[in-house]
Parts: sequence; C-alpha cells; structure tokens
Amino acid sequence: MPAPRKYDQETRDRAVRLYQERRRDHASESAIESRRRVGELLDIKPETLRGWVERAEIDAGARPGVTTEENSEIARLKKENAELRRANEILKTASAFFAAAELDRCCRQR
Repeated sequence: MPAPRKYDQETRDRAVRLYQERRRDHASESAIESRRRVGELLDIKPETLRGWVERAEIDAGARPGVTTEENSEIARLKKENAELRRANEILKTASAFFAAAELDRCCRQR
C-alpha cells in the first residue's frame, strides 16, 4: 500500500500549472530556479515539484515514459497474474491429490 499523500491532487495540479506559467513567462530562468520559486510560494520542496512536473509531462505525452494510466494497468495486470498463478498452484495440488486418491481406489479394488 502506498504511503499517504501529503498534498491533494488539486494542490499538485496548481503547482504544476504555476510552474509551467512561470517557465513560459520567465524563459531566461532555469527550470531549477522556476521550481525553487514556485516551491517557495506554495511551501513545496523543489524536488517534489520536479516529480509532479515530470509526471504531468509524461501523462501529456511531452516526455517519454509510462503514463499514470499505463502504470495502473500494469499494476492491475501484475496483481491478476499473481492471483492466477496462485489459483493454478492450488489446482495442480488438488489434481495431484485426486489423482493419488483415484490410484489408491483402483488399487484396492483388485
């Protein structure tokens, strides 16, 4: 289970939007400086903001990477795969058990 989030989605979206506006309005300013300024304004660490900005850029298709939607689908499929593997192991064990019982029954009838 992931750790609880300190910031709600609205705050994250607002911070990313402010960062993008600042980059557009202050083109000569570095990305690091822009993150620092927006972080100071909203009391958010620049590294936290960097992660949010990168995630927003990936989700928008502006940066290569796995989108949030794809990430959740991969996680869901991994969980389903694990459940299916467990079910398969249970079925194999049950099959071996019943096969042994059938052999035992056949051998006793002779």
